[in-house]
Amino acid sequence: MEAPEPNATQEPIGAYRKYQDHADIIQCIVLASLTLDLQEQHKNLDPSSIITHLKELFHKRARHECYEVSKALYRCQKTKGTPVGLHVVKMIGYIHKLEILGFGMEVKLSIDLVLQSLSDSFSQFIMNFNMNSMERSLSELLNILKMVEKDIKNSKSVMLVNSTPCKGKERGGKGNAKGKSKAQP
Repeated sequence: MEAPEPNATQEPIGAYRKYQDHADIIQCIVLASLTLDLQEQHKNLDPSSIITHLKELFHKRARHECYEVSKALYRCQKTKGTPVGLHVVKMIGYIHKLEILGFGMEVKLSIDLVLQSLSDSFSQFIMNFNMNSMERSLSELLNILKMVEKDIKNSKSVMLVNSTPCKGKERGGKGNAKGKSKAQP
C-alpha cells in the first residue's frame, strides 16, 4: 500500500496506519516461523517481499523433490512377495506427496499407474477392471486389490493341493495318452 500524501485526509492516513500495523504483525509471524539464518536474511523486508524471496529460494528444491517423487512413482513395481496393500499404500503416498507439491494428477491416471505396477498375477483383474470401466478411488482400489490378492493366493493353493505331477502313467499302470495329470479328489 502506498503511503498517503502529507496533506491527505484522516481516512487514508488511518487506513495506511492500520495496514502498517497488520503488516508488522504478519512480518513477525512469518519471521517467527523461519530458521535463525532465514530470519536474519529477511528481518528488514516487508511480508510480501519475504514470501516472494522464500518462493524463489525453495521453488528449485520443490521442483527437484517433485522430480524425485514422480520418478519413484513411475518406476514403482510390485515385487514378488510384497503384499499388494503395502505396495499400493506406498504408491498412494507418492501420489499425495505430488499433490502437496502442487503437481496433482487425475484419479484415472493414478489408478492406471497403480494397475500398471502390479504383477502378471493381477492381469485378469486388470482386464476386467478396464473392460467394465470401473470408477473407483485409490482407497477403494486398494481394498479391492487386497481381496483379489487373497483370491489369487487361495486359487493357487487349491491348484497346488489338488494337482499331481505328470509321470507318464496313471495309478493303475496304464499310460496317460494326453500327458496330463489327473487331479486327486
